[in-house]
Amino acid sequence: MPLHLERIEWMPSPPLAPGDGPVDFEHLQRMTLGDADIEQEVLTMFLAQSARHMHMLAAIPADASALAHTLKGSARAIGAFAVADAAARLEVAIARGFDTSAALAELGEAVAEARAAIEAILRRS
Repeated sequence: MPLHLERIEWMPSPPLAPGDGPVDFEHLQRMTLGDADIEQEVLTMFLAQSARHMHMLAAIPADASALAHTLKGSARAIGAFAVADAAARLEVAIARGFDTSAALAELGEAVAEARAAIEAILRRS
């Protein structure tokens, strides 16, 4: 049986050091294959999800670790690396039984910065 090979276009990897802003829009563009409609859709979804998760996390519910983990993954997918890192720190604090107030405050600040950047981009679209 002959081997059938197809040429696949090369896609660059995410940067080792993310961009300077709260959202790495170059990373987002790579993740959405440059489709502006998909970019807008995932940014809109992140706005809703991050607001909902931050509201729920304020009370540190029993599923707080899962909420932080979900937010971490969503943030990484759109290039909001500061949010992802802060969510990871909250996840660790919860898992180790540490006081979560500082980690939660840091996450809140990172989310607010990312949301402001996203809202500015969506207003221009």
